[in-house]
Amino acid sequence: MPLRLTPTFRTALAEASRPLAGMWICTGSPLVAEICAGSGLDWVLIDMEHSPNGLESVLAQLQAVAAYPVTPVVRVPIGDVVTIKQVLDLGAQNLLVPMVSSRADAEAAVAAVRYPPRGTRGVGSALARSARWNRVDGYLADADAHVSLFVQIETAAGVEAAADIAAVDGVDGVFVGPSDLAASMGVLGQQTHPDVVAAVLQTFDAVRAAGKPVGVNAFDPAAADAYLAAGADFILAGADVALLARGSEALAARWVAASDDHRPSY
Repeated sequence: MPLRLTPTFRTALAEASRPLAGMWICTGSPLVAEICAGSGLDWVLIDMEHSPNGLESVLAQLQAVAAYPVTPVVRVPIGDVVTIKQVLDLGAQNLLVPMVSSRADAEAAVAAVRYPPRGTRGVGSALARSARWNRVDGYLADADAHVSLFVQIETAAGVEAAADIAAVDGVDGVFVGPSDLAASMGVLGQQTHPDVVAAVLQTFDAVRAAGKPVGVNAFDPAAADAYLAAGADFILAGADVALLARGSEALAARWVAASDDHRPSY
């Protein structure tokens, strides 16, 4: 019996009646990915750019989250045609390409996810999980329907080119990264600096004018709420590693301090 793949993040956004909320998966752990996938969030981002993730760990995480009603997106470390081909062959249906700062960058990313003659993706579906080893009927002909591509704007140049980037056929949405954007603007570490916020909102306007969904990373709840009010269609509001770090610190603050208070003196 032919197999069917799950809907893409493009479809999830198109069908949503509200902004979609997600979190980063950065540990490289399939177990942690599965825990997060079952949380009730709309989507998770499996990160290969700033996390200890290779092909094998990404595959294991995709398999771990597949049992849950959550949409996984994989951020590749760079818009490299070989890396993108390999991640797609793992069965990733939704990609985020970082550091897209021009129309040419966006066009190259689109070409990397499409088969010839419209693109440069290598053909290996019979060998790969992407087509479930040729158990998905018509995968090669329908590959565009099974893959969604999102690009990340996180430089001042990208902000200025946002309209051109969003207008590229095959770009399904834009995700704004305030951290690298702040660095690009000379205010490293100040994601909520007024100039950075203004640049994010400028990008929102350009992307939405092109008819594409736009999202943003915002760990600060107040910033996330403000971006949602400004029209963000999807957000990342936390990360597994950050939750573990802050939670373990709170545990230590409560119980190590309590132990010190109750330690007998001699």
